[in-house]
Amino acid sequence: MKQPLLQIGEFPDFMLSLITAEFEIVRIQEVENDPQLQATIRGIVTRSNYCVPEDLVLSLPQLGIIATCGVGYDQIPLSLAYERGIHVTNTPDVLNSAVAELTVGSILALLRQIPQADRFVKGGQWLDQTWPLAQSLAGKHVGIVGLGRIGKAIANVLQPFGVTLSYFGRTQQKVPFSYYESIGDLARASDILILAAPGGDETRHIVDSEVLAALGDQGYLINIARGSLVDEEALIAALSTRAIAGAALDVYQQEPKVNPALFELDNVLLAPHMGSATYQTRHQMVTLVLDNLRRYFAGESLLTPVIGSDFSNENR
Repeated sequence: MKQPLLQIGEFPDFMLSLITAEFEIVRIQEVENDPQLQATIRGIVTRSNYCVPEDLVLSLPQLGIIATCGVGYDQIPLSLAYERGIHVTNTPDVLNSAVAELTVGSILALLRQIPQADRFVKGGQWLDQTWPLAQSLAGKHVGIVGLGRIGKAIANVLQPFGVTLSYFGRTQQKVPFSYYESIGDLARASDILILAAPGGDETRHIVDSEVLAALGDQGYLINIARGSLVDEEALIAALSTRAIAGAALDVYQQEPKVNPALFELDNVLLAPHMGSATYQTRHQMVTLVLDNLRRYFAGESLLTPVIGSDFSNENR
């Protein structure tokens, strides 16, 4: 018999087919009022943009692992998992390249106004109008907030474009980029500010009205991390008044519900949290999730523990 696995959130069909080939999928609605079923659940599989509720974890007495398909784990109750001896795994590294690609693509689309140019041609405006000049990426000062695995991958992809790179993070690292001790100072020095830091209480609204003012009316904000990093109301105000030049967003405070005020702005590029959304990357991600689950049920050490076999957690 297949092990029952509680699924939280939706997965693309090809990913779900790989999971259901090895596990019996159970949905939240099925376990909510069924104590007998609750007692059989030893594992949860989820994606990083879905919340794993604390009360749900508490209702599963045999729960031993929460495996998220993604890097972020800010929506998983880590403290509760640690207290109950529940393993938590994520899928780092395998999505770095895909997120870096989207980041650079978003910057180019924003600076060169590629979506607007597409509409310009398709709308027949080129017949009687000249396309206006836009901005080059070459020569820009790019600041990265959070120089972890993804931040470094973004930096590596950007270097051939002839940009100057700087960063802000919890600690200074041995990298050939300038380090700023505050996000405000980094924003002030940057033409483009990229957010690649983890979500959670420590980084909530790390980009506020003051940081946006420091970025200035020639500056661009790129968020491929978590919507919680940005004070969305402050961002909308800054975009509306042209206090910053523009923004590209792949994440939002209440996704998939996007603040409709963003739809009215012509200086913001919106994407549906698609940083890792390639077939190749998602296949690698679900493969790593399954490898961790197999190892847990076989009593073996996990490949990518956030809270691992010894229940240590470097991010606690």
